[in-house]
Amino acid sequence: MTAAADLAQGKKVLRIEGVVKRFGDNVVLDHVSFDVHQHETVALLGASGSGKSTLMKCVNLLEQVNDGQIWLGDTDVTDPRINQDKLRARIGVVFQQFNLFSHMTVLNNVTLAARKVHKWSRDKAEVKAIGLLKRIGMDDKAREYPDRLSGGQQQRVAICRALMMEPELLLFDEITSALDPLLVGEVLEMVEELKQQGTTILMATHEMGFAHDAADRIVLLRRGRIAENGSPEDVMDHPSDPETQAFFAAYNRV
Repeated sequence: MTAAADLAQGKKVLRIEGVVKRFGDNVVLDHVSFDVHQHETVALLGASGSGKSTLMKCVNLLEQVNDGQIWLGDTDVTDPRINQDKLRARIGVVFQQFNLFSHMTVLNNVTLAARKVHKWSRDKAEVKAIGLLKRIGMDDKAREYPDRLSGGQQQRVAICRALMMEPELLLFDEITSALDPLLVGEVLEMVEELKQQGTTILMATHEMGFAHDAADRIVLLRRGRIAENGSPEDVMDHPSDPETQAFFAAYNRV
């Protein structure tokens, strides 16, 4: 059985069904629908303003949809009665900016939500955090403060923090855009490692080469709608739509 067939039969971790999001008269997301299966990596691509970041915020309840539904497993994320804290504990999120607290050590940054929101004991949280930091080669930085780390190291710590609660889904929103180009590689290497470990990932990115190599599927947004949804080879290497061809030609993908 092919990998694509495996995914088709696998559990749907995320279902996005007919999602509409407006800001005033501006329709940012226009009836967007797609699924993300367990252990799948989906890359969300599109020009600036195409709706990528807004969609990610809707999945994590930072924005409310105007129409449509979003499901995490069997939970309707768009139900206004949802317990948002419990829902967010099931989703790990890493944004463009690292959002680490400068006055806290790496270890305290990684364990903060587990201790304060989920009421873990300090010992339990620190054992889990040290294990995660060791996994990414950062355990020797546990007592350092963020301003003593490179941008790439800070982003890796942010990813580590997102993994603390063993989320069902990881959202990466342009996680390399704030990095020096020389540091992008180490963060993308870590994402590739997470993918190989079977983590379910939805990522918005401008790193076309990485999206092509790491993603199982590409979802291309154009003016708030899905323009393409398919394998990297079909969408990026052999696009038939002229606008899609022009988009990837700008990145030297076709």
